[in-house]
Amino acid sequence: MKFFEYIGKYVQFLGTLFSKPEKFSMYWKETFRQMNSIGIESLPIVLVVSLFIGAVTAVQFAYQVQDFVVPMYYIGYIVRDTMIIEMAPTLSCMILAGKAGSNMSSELGNMRISEQIDAMEIMGINTSSYLVGTKMIAAFAVTPLLVVFAAVIGIGGGLIASVGGGYLTVTEFERGLRIFYNPFNIQLMLIKSFVFAFLFSSIACFQGYNVKGGTIQLAAASTKAVVYADILILLSDYVLAQMLLGS
Repeated sequence: MKFFEYIGKYVQFLGTLFSKPEKFSMYWKETFRQMNSIGIESLPIVLVVSLFIGAVTAVQFAYQVQDFVVPMYYIGYIVRDTMIIEMAPTLSCMILAGKAGSNMSSELGNMRISEQIDAMEIMGINTSSYLVGTKMIAAFAVTPLLVVFAAVIGIGGGLIASVGGGYLTVTEFERGLRIFYNPFNIQLMLIKSFVFAFLFSSIACFQGYNVKGGTIQLAAASTKAVVYADILILLSDYVLAQMLLGS
């Protein structure tokens, strides 16, 4: 019953986000601030992780096929599709759920327990729209860009590891990048990035906005935001794969 109660409150919470802004300039300013917090500040860790994921994927595939009659230029093909279809959107958004999501939850939770949200509501501001809506819009705007960067850097990491490890040449890796290319994979990556952005931003904001108590409850809410978001990202990853790729 608690699960369904949680879902009901979550759906009601999403319904409060849509309202006419009291002042568009105020909303734009907050949205751009959140885009910087979610996107620019998260960019280094996303790119570093993607670089090594691409490199590890290349090395492990080379190890697995070294005793089989498989062309080594397939490394480029495997790294490309692994990063685009799975690693870039899923792993990047799980990182964002941990970094940006916990920040969102903590920020809103601190404003709630310090009664700043109550004060804003007394002034006639729709706090769910202003504080939560801007964060979700920012997540929608920057997450696909981060995912694209992650895919490119991951492929670059695979190239560096492949050539640096002596498995194949740059020309052979590029040949692997070109074979069996399906443009739909890019669409799938972007679809995943939007869905995952909605999940980690809305769950984090819901947890922080509705926190009750003190600092202990605030810390628990931030932890729940990350855990719930990661679980739902993995679950939705499977559902999307089954819907869009399943026979």
